[in-house]
This record gives sequence, C-alpha cells and structure tokens, in this order.
Amino acid sequence: MSRTFKISLIQISLNDTPENNLQKSQKWIKKAANEGGQVICLPELYSSFYFCQSENVEYFDLAEPLYGDSFHAFSKQARELGIVLIIPFFEKRMAGVYHNSAYILDADGSEAGLYRKMHIPDDPSYYEKFYFTPGDLGFKAINTRFGKVGTLICWDQWYPEGARLTALQGAEVLFYPTAIGWHPHEKEAYGKQQFEAWQTVQRGHAVANGIYVAACNRLGHEQPIPDTPGIEFWGSSFIAGPQGEIIAQASTDQEEIISADIDLQYMEDIRRNWPFLRDRRIDAYGEITKRAIDPT
Repeated sequence: MSRTFKISLIQISLNDTPENNLQKSQKWIKKAANEGGQVICLPELYSSFYFCQSENVEYFDLAEPLYGDSFHAFSKQARELGIVLIIPFFEKRMAGVYHNSAYILDADGSEAGLYRKMHIPDDPSYYEKFYFTPGDLGFKAINTRFGKVGTLICWDQWYPEGARLTALQGAEVLFYPTAIGWHPHEKEAYGKQQFEAWQTVQRGHAVANGIYVAACNRLGHEQPIPDTPGIEFWGSSFIAGPQGEIIAQASTDQEEIISADIDLQYMEDIRRNWPFLRDRRIDAYGEITKRAIDPT
C-alpha cells in the first residue's frame, strides 16, 4: 500500500447560480485530477454565494436534500476520474432542519462519509445560526481509497477539540472547507491580525496532532445585499505539514489549485520524535466537557 497520496484544494469564487457553480467546480476538479490530485476539496457551501450575510428565509430554498443533484453529479465525476472528492453543501434534512454539510465521495463514486458542521457561528455578516442546525454526527475520520481523512468545516477550525478527536481516530489529514474573509471596513485596522490568527490556530492543530491540515477557502468580494460592504473572502488556502510548516499556499486574489503530497512515513517519523499523543494525561482531562470550571 502506498505511503503517499496527493491532495488538492480548489480556491475559486462562487458568487453565481447553483447550476453555474456546479459546472465551474467540475471543470476545476477535472483540472486538479489531471494534475495528479487524488483527494480534492472544494470550499464551504460550494453551490451558491455566501448567503449568511443576512437573515432571509428565502435563502433556505438554496438547500438540497441528501443524495440530490450535487451528490449525483460529483459521485459520477469521482467514479469517472477515480478520485476522492470533498463536497461541502447546504443540506435540507427536513422542513425546518438544515445543515452545513460535506459529502466525502470515494473513488468508486460511493459515499465514504458525511460530515455536518459542529460549531455554528453568529457574527456580523456570518449569521449562520439562523440557517444551520449544529451537526449531530460528531467528528469522524473516514477511510477512502487513498487515505484516511477528516473533514471539518470553517468555524470548526478554531477548536482544538475537533481536530484532536478526529486525529485520534486515525485521520491522516484534516480538511477545512472554509468561507472566511474581511469586513472591508475592518481590513486596514484588523486584517493582518485576523488572517494570522486563522492560519496560526490551524498550524497549531497540525503541530499538536502531528497531522497534515488543509484549509480550502473561497475567493472574491461578495455583496449580495446592496448598500452593505459585503465580505472580501481572503483566499489564501494553504496546506500545512505535521510540524505546522506551510507546504503550499494560495494567493489572496487568484483562482487556483494548490496541492501537496501526504507522506505517511514522514508523519509517523514526526510523531515518534514529538510524541504529544503518547504523553497526553487522559486521566486529568475530565473537566474538558464542562462549559466552564468554577474556581475552588
């Protein structure tokens, strides 16, 4: 069995109709596969503009049921190209229950797994609690033809608990499909710190777990509501190695594919020399499940 496999992140703008975004995404996936990508990831909520900038009940119409158009189209493409796909989408589970989800499609077109975003934010222009029910499937590492992958989504990337629980199940790479950017009026004052915090916390997950981390972000300025500043998605998708080293980095303003080899022998060597998982004090962490710890 191969000890390496190649992952690719597709950084594109997605400010169009579901039909056009589907066609565009499939073209980029084919390009990534032709360049050797074996596990390929799209950004968060691939099929539409980022609608969470406002609370609008009409936007629920953008959701699709499980095994709908996205599943059939990408399942067919995965099978034809012999690749694994991570497809983040807006899931309608039932009337009144919607999730921010991702299919993990294996190289034969079958469903290897499903992930539902666990942490749901509620910030200015990121009103996700209005739309998304928190995930109920937990954190999972999923076997695919090429390797064992973990998929979390955007706001999940700030939480070390999700990364740790996924890594402990044997994941070899953590994928974070993402929709993050600047409020244009805040960029000059806070943009550098915000971006560095986002990248640093994920590099920390890589270090603490001795694992590869891949963050696939949207790109471009989206302003679905007139007379509002919108969001400037900062792109900058990246792949970090198991010591937190950046091994691939996308630009802030270009649609592009970034790729890297996941080297399982290298990952094992890092864990042997930096044995953070070995030295965990699992007997002392019981209170981690509390919301807060009262002083004694």
